[in-house]
Amino acid sequence: MSNGISSEERNTQAYDHSPLKWRRLNDVLAQCNLCIMEPEKYAKAAQDESWLKAMQDELSMIEKNGTWVLVDRPTEKLVIGVKWVYKTKINLDGSVQKNKERLVAKGYAQKPGLDYNETYALIARLDTIRTLIALGAQKDWKLYQLDVKSAFLNGVLQEEVYIDQPQGFVIKGKEDKVYRLHKALYGLK
Repeated sequence: MSNGISSEERNTQAYDHSPLKWRRLNDVLAQCNLCIMEPEKYAKAAQDESWLKAMQDELSMIEKNGTWVLVDRPTEKLVIGVKWVYKTKINLDGSVQKNKERLVAKGYAQKPGLDYNETYALIARLDTIRTLIALGAQKDWKLYQLDVKSAFLNGVLQEEVYIDQPQGFVIKGKEDKVYRLHKALYGLK
C-alpha cells in the first residue's frame, strides 16, 4: 500500500495522478462562466448601495487630496465633462472582492495649446533600471521597489482646467458651479 491506496483499489478504480495543485476542469469552467455585470451608466450604478459607497469613497479621496475647489463657471474657458467608470474586482475563487470606480475627465474635449501644452508620462527607461540593478548587485546593496498609490493624481496642474460636478453628486444650491482642478484627474491630457 502506497499513498494510502492499496493495489487492489488501484486496479478497481481510476486513480487521478495529477498534482494536487492543479485544478479540476469543472472548477476552471465554472470560473470561465462567471458573469459579472458592471454598470455602464451612473443611473444603473446608483441602484446598488455598494457602487454608491464606492463613488462616495472616491470623491472623499479626491477631496482629501486637494484635487479641486468649487468655483463659478468661467465664461471664456472650456469646462470638461466627467463620467464614472466602473470595475468589479474578483477574488481567485470568483467571489466579488470589491466594486471599484473612477471619476474620469472627458479629456478628448481638451484643445491643444488652450487646455494643455504637452502630454507625456514620466517613467524610468528600462536601460536605467537595468543599470541600477547591475550597480546594486556589484556593490551588494539591498534593492527596494515601491509603488506610489494614485501617483498620477498627485501631479499639480500648471494650466487652468475646469470640470463639471460629477453626476449624482451635484451640490444642491450650487448647480451652476464647477470644479477648478489643482491636481490631475484620470482622463486629462
